Amino acid sequence: MKVLHVITGLAVGGAELQLRSVLQHTRHDADVVSMYNPGDVAGMIRSDGVRVRDLGMTRNTQISKLFQLRDLIRAGGYDVVHTHLYRACVYGRLAARMAGAEVVVSTEHSIGETHLERRRMTLGVRALYLGTDLCSDATIAVSDTVARRLVDWGMPARKIEVIPNGVDFGRVAFDAEARARVRAEHGIPPDAYVVGVLGRLDANKRFHLVIEAMAKLVGERTKLLIVGDGADRGRLEVLAREHGAAEHVIFAGERHDVAAMFSAFDLFVASSEQETFGLSVLEALANGIPVLYTTCPALVGIGTDRARQVPGDAAAMSREIAAEIAANRGRADEPAIRRAYGIEAVTERIDDLYVRLRERRAGAPQPVGSGRH
Repeated sequence: MKVLHVITGLAVGGAELQLRSVLQHTRHDADVVSMYNPGDVAGMIRSDGVRVRDLGMTRNTQISKLFQLRDLIRAGGYDVVHTHLYRACVYGRLAARMAGAEVVVSTEHSIGETHLERRRMTLGVRALYLGTDLCSDATIAVSDTVARRLVDWGMPARKIEVIPNGVDFGRVAFDAEARARVRAEHGIPPDAYVVGVLGRLDANKRFHLVIEAMAKLVGERTKLLIVGDGADRGRLEVLAREHGAAEHVIFAGERHDVAAMFSAFDLFVASSEQETFGLSVLEALANGIPVLYTTCPALVGIGTDRARQVPGDAAAMSREIAAEIAANRGRADEPAIRRAYGIEAVTERIDDLYVRLRERRAGAPQPVGSGRH
């Protein structure tokens, strides 16, 4: 089948990188349209041999882009249109139905208790999302937590399919050479203990808690390495200085060599206030390092002693980090993560969903929600 993925943008982010991983493993022919901002991930996807087009939006309300996308879908003869992220869902689902696409699927990557992809859940946001859902055959929720939030928000449970994000274990495997290189690049001694955080630097990630928790723990042999960039960077740098820890709190900026950065860590801390999945936690575990997290829906029901949930306050987090530093547990494999979240199996479930929905459209009814767990 021919599948068109429509995504809001392709700057580096969890949903964007997850799309790339799915495209690398799908059995269907696929193209991508970015509504705007075809950033670094667009280049990565193109380097994999997948066609990426930029719709060139410059603001949220450009009705002309709806018709441009409709014409693009119609001209491409796509069997399936799969939308990702809010703006792409609003425009893409409507355009797909207008173009006569057989199957329309959405993936909900990031719905919180109060925000949808950093948008506050106003009546207008909700109305647009649920209104355009009428044009969709199914929505993939990346966790049971997301599925519950969608139902609470007003989406019919029968239209929801729970398929988790997948982890490309090869992409995040431990690399001893990369570990040494990254540490040398940032002036970190080979034998230092490195606590790492990774993600977009915004308020929801609460990296300020980790800086506060680490302020009295960092030194010549203990470092905090912050990987990512965003609007919160300036505030975090000031915070590190105010705590007298700036010398040992290292800002690496945005990086694409995820395996290398994880390999440089000895402990990963995920401090988000809200998460819909927690892909970075799984990637850290796949790299072999222990994890402390405040919330991670992906680990619900997964038995592991390599990851522990911790309170979301700096004092308690500091005690937990200190205990991990003292234990210095080293690296170990986590088979439970491999069994539950391998990218190959996850992509196969998405590919199979397309087929089931197309068969249902053709008159052979199939239960949409058969992939729930």
